[in-house]
Amino acid sequence: MRKIILTACLFLSTIIACAQLTSNPVIVPYTNLPGINYVFIFNEITPTTQITYTGSGTNINWYKFSDITNSISNQQSLSPEDGTGYILNVDGVETTIWVIDYANYIPKFNSFEPENKPESQCQNVNLLIDANIPILSYQTIEGITHTLQRNFVVKYQTLKWGTTSWIQNETTIPLTLPANVVTVPAPYCNTTFTLSGDQYATDLGIEPVSVSSSPYVTNAVICHLATVVSSRQHDKNNEANAPSDLTPINFSAPIDVQFLSNANEPTTQFYNWGIYKDSKLVITRSDKDHRYTFTEAGTYNIKLTVSNAICSYSDSLTIIVSESAIYVPNVFTPNGDNFNDEFRVAYKSIISFQCWVYNRWGRQVYYWTDPTKGWDGNINGKKAVPGPYFYVIKATGSDKKVYKLKGDINLLRGGGN
Repeated sequence: MRKIILTACLFLSTIIACAQLTSNPVIVPYTNLPGINYVFIFNEITPTTQITYTGSGTNINWYKFSDITNSISNQQSLSPEDGTGYILNVDGVETTIWVIDYANYIPKFNSFEPENKPESQCQNVNLLIDANIPILSYQTIEGITHTLQRNFVVKYQTLKWGTTSWIQNETTIPLTLPANVVTVPAPYCNTTFTLSGDQYATDLGIEPVSVSSSPYVTNAVICHLATVVSSRQHDKNNEANAPSDLTPINFSAPIDVQFLSNANEPTTQFYNWGIYKDSKLVITRSDKDHRYTFTEAGTYNIKLTVSNAICSYSDSLTIIVSESAIYVPNVFTPNGDNFNDEFRVAYKSIISFQCWVYNRWGRQVYYWTDPTKGWDGNINGKKAVPGPYFYVIKATGSDKKVYKLKGDINLLRGGGN
């Protein structure tokens, strides 16, 4: 049994049929459909349109599904008709074909508008479709009708969070017509909705029919809560528990945090901030952005609700202000190698700090109050003598813990420094 091959007169080996048009010979063959070998969709059938068999068979006959006993042609080529099924019999081997002229099934859009219900458009928007979408279908030789799905797309602009700000982003929603309504996620900026299709026009290389709505003014609000940290304790050399980009965010107190709402303006009109410590409300604010200094250890939940007269949206994050701690080294080496060149403490959540350094005879040689800083091993601009020194530290933590520490610190030098 020989295999029947239909080839295109466009000389493309992968095309299995020939649509010879006077201007633009376009055809799309579809296979793997139930009950039939091929469905050919043409971009307008004219008197010169043909399906041509170019195989090596010799006994060729064409039949219509409506009359499978009487051959309508014994030539290699056939002039097809829209909505008609054909059997190609070559040396006893049959191939079934259904022909569709897409020009007779062009969608017609009468209107395409968002539903006039602003109060229900905070999350989704219903788009009302008034259209005439002709049914595309084919029949098998047994007379069973199968409908071909017609796929369309809705496109519109919304906002998408970028690295540091909102950016406009085109959203594409697929849908199958006919349908009277399609529900899409509410856009976060003013936009116009466009409906276009279908996939057969795209496959044929022709411009799909489209319709656009009137300009749509959104009511949907959104925010993206972000933080900017500025604190004297944010020092990578001293901070024992540095901030993280993850949630929950861990900090040492005191920590000054600027909270940014990043809401979609001007749609967002109102802001409601709430800071909760261990589930208890600490403070509320109504500014666009909010700054707060954390001085006490604990778990804080920051909640922001943005809104307008119709819609609202909430975002939150958790900040953990760690319990206090101080870690004091027992040696430092001020030799200019940028490693352990200062006597500094490591700490967490220290809100007040004092440190005195004395030499072996009890004379004060250095004093400071900022835990991010330290003693560089100099006394009045001159290098201190290597050896042991005595320190006294008084500090208070964000958890109210009081520190009174005493001990020795050894100053070591090398390389003649």
